[in-house]
Amino acid sequence: MSTTPRAFLEIKSQYSNFNETERKIADYILKNPEELIYSTISEVADKLELADSTIFRFCKKINFKGFHDLKICLATDFIGPTSSYGNEQIFESDNESAIVNKVFNSNISVLNDSLRSIDSNLIEKAVDMLLNARQIVFYGNGGSGIVAMDAHQKFLRIGLNVSSYTDYHMQLMSVAQLTKDDVIVVISHSGSNLSMMNILDIAKENGTKSIGITSFSKSPINEKVDICLNVISHEIEYQFEAFSSRIAHLTIIDVLYISMTLKRKELSDIALSKMRNAISYTKI
Repeated sequence: MSTTPRAFLEIKSQYSNFNETERKIADYILKNPEELIYSTISEVADKLELADSTIFRFCKKINFKGFHDLKICLATDFIGPTSSYGNEQIFESDNESAIVNKVFNSNISVLNDSLRSIDSNLIEKAVDMLLNARQIVFYGNGGSGIVAMDAHQKFLRIGLNVSSYTDYHMQLMSVAQLTKDDVIVVISHSGSNLSMMNILDIAKENGTKSIGITSFSKSPINEKVDICLNVISHEIEYQFEAFSSRIAHLTIIDVLYISMTLKRKELSDIALSKMRNAISYTKI
């Protein structure tokens, strides 16, 4: 399996926040990486009808020192046409077979890119924080609320004091009761959900620790939480980028769940045994 160049990961993680000019540059890099490697900044600027300084600022925005640094990174990482970005786009003319392939490939690509970008040290810190919590509360709205409920169901299986809230008023009532001994996990695709930011502000006032799961490394929520776990988002025509990122968010929850299960194995085994005995009565 080919490795996605770091430049592509940086672009995809911020793509939805780009303005029209930035998307024009991003699309060019994603679709023409080999051409860019052998071009000067002026040649790229002329091709896109932009100023050299605009190209330079974009390189800085995606965490490179400049255009030359971007070229070196691409030349080092790029081996053949690794990007499926252009092929992921869904068109009105696509039949069901094409849609199946593009949606599956998009989700697979998001998981592969997120796997490369996730920081295992942050995962370890998040697990330790959760293990030491008196109670854990998951918050999310809309599609992220589904992820919060999934986390609630998983963590409950291993005997943890856990809950989840998807209604904003219930979220406010819940977070207001938390203390410095508790941990909240806020899930937001955009990382800029106003409700979640308000929840975090109240949690901070109470001294409650916080973990954020988002799709964008530079977002307001990331600046508010104690630990931020980010996945890589892709944006595709007719398929909101939140679709595939939701799968990556669920995978992060799975990672935290498995890690915690193993770190408190004896207690987890007892809780799982009790859970299985209880639900056995629901089966024939």
